[in-house]
This record gives sequence, structure tokens and C-alpha cells, in this order.
Amino acid sequence: MSTPPNPAVPPPGCPAHRLYGPEAEADPMGLYEKLRAEHGTVAPVLVQGDLPAWLVLGHRENLDVARTPSRFSRDPRRWRDQQEGRVPADHPLTPMTAWQPVCHLVDGAEHERLRGAVTESLERFDRRGVRRYVKRFADQLIDGFIESGKGDLVADFAEPLPMLVMTQLVGAPDSYGPRLVEAARDMLQGTATAVASNTYVTETLRELVQRKRAVPGQDFTTWMAEHPTALSDDEIVEHLRLVMIAAFESTANLIANTLRVVLTDRRFRANLSGGHMTLPDALEQVLWDEPPFTTILGRWATGDTELGGAQIKAGDMLLLGLAPGNIDPQIRPDLTVPVQGNRSHLSFSSGPHECPGQDIGRAIADTGIDSLLTRLPDLELDVPEDGLRWTSSLMSRHLVALPVRFTPQGTSVTGTNRAPAAARDAVPEAPPSGERPAVRVPWWKRLLGRR
Repeated sequence: MSTPPNPAVPPPGCPAHRLYGPEAEADPMGLYEKLRAEHGTVAPVLVQGDLPAWLVLGHRENLDVARTPSRFSRDPRRWRDQQEGRVPADHPLTPMTAWQPVCHLVDGAEHERLRGAVTESLERFDRRGVRRYVKRFADQLIDGFIESGKGDLVADFAEPLPMLVMTQLVGAPDSYGPRLVEAARDMLQGTATAVASNTYVTETLRELVQRKRAVPGQDFTTWMAEHPTALSDDEIVEHLRLVMIAAFESTANLIANTLRVVLTDRRFRANLSGGHMTLPDALEQVLWDEPPFTTILGRWATGDTELGGAQIKAGDMLLLGLAPGNIDPQIRPDLTVPVQGNRSHLSFSSGPHECPGQDIGRAIADTGIDSLLTRLPDLELDVPEDGLRWTSSLMSRHLVALPVRFTPQGTSVTGTNRAPAAARDAVPEAPPSGERPAVRVPWWKRLLGRR
């Protein structure tokens, strides 16, 4: 099914305006700077299907959009192109722009109700307890490759660590926790069993909610179920999925990006190892320079308005430009100047929809990286720096692999079982009834460029 032509947009064949396709994905940061030079702080762009949108490039303008839901709503039902039938059901953005009652797609009182349940439940975690989980799983993952003297810090460490930790935080029992990790990762990878894995994750989370209602614990699921807003089981399940997937992608990217800088920037590593820069400072620097998400979809104008000199019409879609906003020359005229201790970056957005789990994400990255560098102090990149590869698309720039070498060691640190190899390699069985589905790439992977 094709998207009907929209006479109000620039004609196809204007690649500088497209945020998708080979050119945009090859050098997204270069494209952002080209758009900034041509249009200033707000640029007209095209998303999949050559549908029009506005990319917000300025730091101040991003904050304006994020902090004023009265002008720029999070509710996708306001999207004019969708209302007027220019977004077919099979459009790649449809899963992200199809409204559902979750906190990141509503505003006002309903947002406060749902968001309050999430944030207040997350705030109940003992941060030291979270770090103990991270240390435990980080050591188990390191044990999985420490004897070989080689590893891939994306597949072997950065990707599995956040999901293993979040599984514990939501209160999944140890008896089926590893299986939930396998299924969730398989679902995100878009394999032949991804649909079966998706079903398994949903059913497992639903079973978990029911179990926690019957036998409460000290975990996120229980606290959501007990919250005074009286969330339904469906609402809890959807927010559990949202938190786990967001934590996986954003924290995995933050860990991988930080480790890449440590391994490729001698001055950065020297400042870190010499005590001139703390690891939390290092994470903030990376969040400025390489945010886990480059853009965030989306906001919709509630009425005709002006932003950065651009005339925005009611129903227009806007994308928050987190990466270009972080290097806005108005606030960072010299990108070589460190920004240690400065948390005014856009990496977790801002305003009422600012990421509620950012402190937990920081704790996972901080503790995990510290464990890795402490145990493997002689880590070195095992390929030339120019041999590293990324996948990029509308929302993310993702490091494909980070091969390293180091002095092989024994696994005497943890004295426990290694993290299951299945958490990296195995896939869950298909449900007994029905055949395994054909290969499908899930919507979020198409947007993030993950194949």
C-alpha cells in the first residue's frame, strides 16, 4: 500500500530533507548540520513516505517544545496527515503514532495519573540495591568471556546487562528470569521466532502482574499494582514493556558509546584513569556528544504557532532533535571544551515527558562500566578505529560491535554461575499451538535501523 502524494511537501529527490534512506543513515550528524546551515534552529524534513515534519535543531527550541504541551502535544491523534488519510495502516510510523493509553502518549490529567504511578514506583528503589544487581550481572557477563582474552563489548556486555538488571527490578523470579531475558532480546532482534517471543513476553508480564497482586514483593511490578491510581492489569503490562524496552535500548547505547570513547580517545581514558574525571562525569560528556537516541518522535502542534522562525501549522508533526540540540553552537560554540558535571543536555528530553528512569539507566551504565574497567584494566580495541560500524536511522545511531582484547584471566571474582549463554544466543520455543511465524522486523527496529 503506497502513501498518497502530499502536494504540501517538497518534492521527492530532495535528499537533504529526508531523515530516512541511505544518505541520512550514512551520516545523520552531517545531515543535521546541513539542515542547520540552511534553515536555522527548526528545519522542514521528510519522514518515511515523504510525509512532512519539523526537526527541532536548537537547544532552546527543543526545550520549548518539550516543556509546553499546551502548544506541542504528545497525543498522536492530533497528527493532521493521519487524520486526512495520508498515513496508511502499513506505514512504518504507524505503530509509534497509533494512540494507546500509556503515559508517553497522553497529556494533562491522564498523563499525570499514569506518569505518577511510574515515577513514584521507580523512586521506591534503593539505589544501592540497584547497583548490587548491576555488579552481580556485570561480573557474570564478564566471566562469560574473560578466559578467552577477547570479547565483543556490545553483544557480550552492553546489550545484555540492562535487560538482565531490569528483569530483576520488575520482580521476575529467578526460575524464569533468564527465559524472559532470552525472549525479550529475541523479540527485539526480529528473528524468525520474534512473534512467539513477543507473545511470551506479554504473557509472562501478565502472569507476573497477577502473581504480584496475589503475593506482593519489593519490586516495580508490585509497586505499580499497589499504586493509589488503581491501574488495570493491561496498563501495568504496557508500562512494564515500555520501561523494559526503553531501558534496554537507551542504556545499552550509553554503555557502548562510553566504552568506545574510552577505547579510542587516549586523553579521555587518561583523564578517567588518572582521577581527573569521574565515571559519572564521563557518562555526562558522552550523553552530550553521543546521546542514546538522536531524535525522538514526536510532538504535534495544537494550533498554528511560530518556533525558531518557522511557521508551524496545527497538526504538524515535530521531532525533538536531541543530538543536534546537544551541539547547538549557541550553547556549545567550542565542542572541544569539556562539559563535566553539566546535566543540561537533551539526552533524556525535558519537561513533563522527561525520561523517568534516567537515574536507573545511569546507575546501570556507571556500575557496569566500572566493573568492566576494574577487572579488565588493559582492555584494547581489537580492530582499527575506522573499522567500527554503526547502523543509523530516524531515531538512533547504534554501534554494531566493539571487539576488544585483553590479558586472559580466570573467573575467580564472582564464584557464581556465568550469565546464561542463552541470554545471548538461544531463542525461546514457539508456543505449542501454531507454527513459528515468518521472519518479521518489528516496527521499533525499522525505526532504529536494527536489522
